[in-house]
Amino acid sequence: MNKIDRAGFGSKLGAILASAGSAVGLGNIWRFPYETGNYGGAAFILIYLGCVFALGLPIMISEFIIGRRSHANTAGAFQKLAPGTQWKWVGRLGVITAFLILSFYSVVAGWTLEYVFEAAGNGFAGRTPEQFVESFDLFSTNPWRPLIWLVLFLLATHYIIAKGVEKGIERSSKVMMPVLFVLILVLVGCSVSLPGASAGIEFLLKPDFSKVDSNVFLAALGQAFFSLSLGMGCLCTYASYFKKDTPLIKTAVSVGLIDTFIAILAGFIIFPAAFSVGIQPDAGPSLIFITLPNVFHRAFEGMPFLAYIFSLLFYLLLAVAALTSTISMHEVATAYIHEEFKVVRKRAAAIVTGGCIIIGVLCSLSLGVGRNIALFGLPLFDLLDFVTAKFLMPLGGALMAVFVGWYLDKRIVWEELTNDGALKAQSYKLIIFILKFIAPAAIFIIFINELNVI
Repeated sequence: MNKIDRAGFGSKLGAILASAGSAVGLGNIWRFPYETGNYGGAAFILIYLGCVFALGLPIMISEFIIGRRSHANTAGAFQKLAPGTQWKWVGRLGVITAFLILSFYSVVAGWTLEYVFEAAGNGFAGRTPEQFVESFDLFSTNPWRPLIWLVLFLLATHYIIAKGVEKGIERSSKVMMPVLFVLILVLVGCSVSLPGASAGIEFLLKPDFSKVDSNVFLAALGQAFFSLSLGMGCLCTYASYFKKDTPLIKTAVSVGLIDTFIAILAGFIIFPAAFSVGIQPDAGPSLIFITLPNVFHRAFEGMPFLAYIFSLLFYLLLAVAALTSTISMHEVATAYIHEEFKVVRKRAAAIVTGGCIIIGVLCSLSLGVGRNIALFGLPLFDLLDFVTAKFLMPLGGALMAVFVGWYLDKRIVWEELTNDGALKAQSYKLIIFILKFIAPAAIFIIFINELNVI
């Protein structure tokens, strides 16, 4: 496909909101709060911020450079920038990673729709903590109900992708990101006004450095990497649609700020509500679907209407955040098939959606009727989660950093960072240093830690 035939984002705002939407997802609203709860609150947040801006942004910038310079999908990008080399496999790794994550992530994204439906029908009212556990277990292991929501979520993602970059991805981002902000601000206002909420606010704002150890640094580094969606080609693919005058450093900083802002605001939703009823929000993966429905209804006890509205808005927020992420992952695989195999965009999107539905169904069933069928000792859902989070994403991020830091012509890096000299890039040498030495080493440490070697 010729470069002139490629679509692109119509505005700088669209590029920022789409890229921010790629980064913002369940990791911000679910994983960040429980990691913060596990590792001591404000001290963790400060270390996390350092990791985002010292390491996360340079890697994000490397993806932006690769994507915009090549004006190609993440696999084609490496073939253009490093023709005749084995670097092409880094791009293909990104496509595979995004496709696999989309397949099992859509299972959990579908659960958010179930909980929107439950909240809309006031299904949480009057349940005991034990009933919340039982209800989630019965739903997640059901052989058919999660499949309906999985398919609906993927079809919604497919609809946006099939409409194209500007009319689909950019237009939806311009709607969903403001909606996400409004929802989260309304929820923050409700949560911080609860009796006893001040303890949760203090937990978020008052650092306790006595709890800081090497595990906190590693957890913050891992969360920064996870939250920014690095290493799976999403940001690289989106950057291929950037205009030539899009400032890459400024865009990366904007995305990092939006992503971090939403994660911290999620903490202001969850911690004040949890502390107001005496619950520590460190429940891990069960936080969203078991602990929080109980927290919300206990926090607004005696105010059933507020409990109803709060729960409904929260799960709408989760669904919107999940959708902005599934769109970006879908686009990675769709752009690859569309450009590399010369398949029309709608058909390429249909191939990706169909493949994800098949694998997603198998992942969902592996949590219930197929739980006894294991590969390497893990059900399919857990296996894909383990392989992508602990192997493929860190590997992809490290290789992108090494590619820009060591292999790519520094003239190209300079031209992309300065928009051919039109902008200043005073941080150029620092970015190169981080990409050459610091980022690969940090990712290697995360990799070893995630495997429980250290």
